[in-house]
Amino acid sequence: MKRNTFYRIFISFCLLFMAGISAHAYTERNLLQKAAGSEEQLKEALVMDQKWVPYPAYNDRAGWNELLGTNKESLISAGEKMLNYEWKVIRATDYLEYERSGERNIMQNPYEANRKAINTLMLAELAEGKGRFINQLINGAFYSCEMTSWVLSAHLVRQSTKRSLPDYREQVIDLGSGNFGSMLSWVYYFFHDSFDKIDPVISQRLRHTLQERILDPYMNNDREWWMAFQWKPGMIINNWNPWCNSNVLQCYLLLENDRDRLAKAVWRSMQSVDKFINFVKADGACEEGPSYWGHAAGKMYDYLQILSDGTDGKVSLFKEPMIRRMGEYISRTYVGNGWVVNFADASAKGGGDAPLIYRYGRAVGSEEMMQFAAYLLNGKRPSVPLGNDTFRSLQSILWNGELEKTAAAHTIPACTWYPETEFCYLTNKSGWFLATKGGFNNESHNHNDVGTFSLYVNTIPVLIDAGVGTYTRQTFSSERYTIWTMQSNYHNLPMINGVPQSFGQNYKATDVVCQPKKRFFSANIATAYPKEAAVNSWTRAYSLGDKQLTITDNFSLKSAKESNQVNFLTWGKVDISVPGKVTIDVQGQKVTLEYPREFTATVETINLPDTRLSNVWGMEIYRIALKDKDARLTGKYKFVIK
Repeated sequence: MKRNTFYRIFISFCLLFMAGISAHAYTERNLLQKAAGSEEQLKEALVMDQKWVPYPAYNDRAGWNELLGTNKESLISAGEKMLNYEWKVIRATDYLEYERSGERNIMQNPYEANRKAINTLMLAELAEGKGRFINQLINGAFYSCEMTSWVLSAHLVRQSTKRSLPDYREQVIDLGSGNFGSMLSWVYYFFHDSFDKIDPVISQRLRHTLQERILDPYMNNDREWWMAFQWKPGMIINNWNPWCNSNVLQCYLLLENDRDRLAKAVWRSMQSVDKFINFVKADGACEEGPSYWGHAAGKMYDYLQILSDGTDGKVSLFKEPMIRRMGEYISRTYVGNGWVVNFADASAKGGGDAPLIYRYGRAVGSEEMMQFAAYLLNGKRPSVPLGNDTFRSLQSILWNGELEKTAAAHTIPACTWYPETEFCYLTNKSGWFLATKGGFNNESHNHNDVGTFSLYVNTIPVLIDAGVGTYTRQTFSSERYTIWTMQSNYHNLPMINGVPQSFGQNYKATDVVCQPKKRFFSANIATAYPKEAAVNSWTRAYSLGDKQLTITDNFSLKSAKESNQVNFLTWGKVDISVPGKVTIDVQGQKVTLEYPREFTATVETINLPDTRLSNVWGMEIYRIALKDKDARLTGKYKFVIK
């Protein structure tokens, strides 16, 4: 592949994977800067010399024994499995594979295994304190410093070379390098004295590498897109911003002991994260879906918690209503039994990181979130995660005891309406949960899905959003919308004049209405379709009754070139043998979809060889296609699900 072509694919990656919100949604709140007052006031508020760290020092054995309690033995046991760990080599061709075939995991799998090993060894040594894991920890840290870069191959195209092989002449900060940097900063904080007793060059090399790969690039490079310092209306800011900034903030607070330099770095991070908070819609919804909540709102919480600790609570946003709404989104989008509302690239399964949800809820004073976190545990004890996020591992150790004692409940309103994001969740007393959306077709992790819906009966998804398959280069390129999961004709939506929706900022819903007391939602989705659809208006309306859902499509076309087709996706057994009626049976939940007699029904089987999809739905799902027998200029279709 030519370099210029590969660079164009990367630009598409930025526009699609990191897709953002409409320009008019950006609001100059600058909450963090207002909370601090000024850089000078921030400088005075900073807690210096790592005295802000809420965990015991490595040598404080009594402190760690008390803090860990029953977690101690499990952490030691996990560390023992890493005593003979063979550190994985990431070959040059593993990096190059991303641009050769689009494959990411050949580089990422050994990379993640090494990071997890370091985190596990660190936690085990903190738990035991006998030095048994120090040698392997040195191996991991020193080997990491020998790597040319900590950036993931899929993100290395942000280098000047525009290639996926690390360039030793340049350091950029991405999700991978940020996570690596924050983890190794904790290793340095806890163990540099122990390393010095073996050989001072270990700590010196580690500190030098962190300076070179994280601290200096952060202060000297305004071109990092996620920092948003060059933001202009129409540009995007997404979860990379709080994710990367939270990692960098940890590095600075753990490594920098000069008050002036630290204040400049922290103030810079506040200016950057303010850009993200300004960009998020005030209703607090995460348009990327619940799978990404932990990376967006969740990482923003991590950042805010670290900042609050580092300033002794003097700079805090935890009383801001918007910050609380961003947190409570995760409980509102949970349907039950592991099923969630999954617009865009989110998976339909998952519930969220219970310890993270608890800590966020505790910080903002949300009983809803804290009880929901306990509910997700389903009676199990909260565990300490052993992945690559050291801060979350340590915070789990700090607060899991409180979480374990919290009453479990999942209590949400009958209607949750996000007026700016245009998400609407409606429930009835018969156990039905309806999720609908307006929005536009350039949202974060966008699918062309304006006006779609998902229906759950007694927590089981019946009419579904398939989600997304395993990420490849194609997923984040100009070829994204050749993938069926991204297309509106594989969502619960009409094809107008045989034409599906288009991708782009201007393809959106208009005249969006939510009436909670009537359990009603409607939107004109005509403007989500290109001119080839020749549509004047198409109002899709949902009315959730006590025991049924009524869907109406009221439309006017400029010309009738082809019969309209209305699609519904399901993963249950489908029977279309009776004209005017489709029977769907999913895991014991049986519904009928009544449709107008002027339609013909067909069923398409969609095979799911991709495990990211089949792990959720099984090996196949089905598209029910209801096609009008005539081409009409105007009309009203009515579909009733009972």
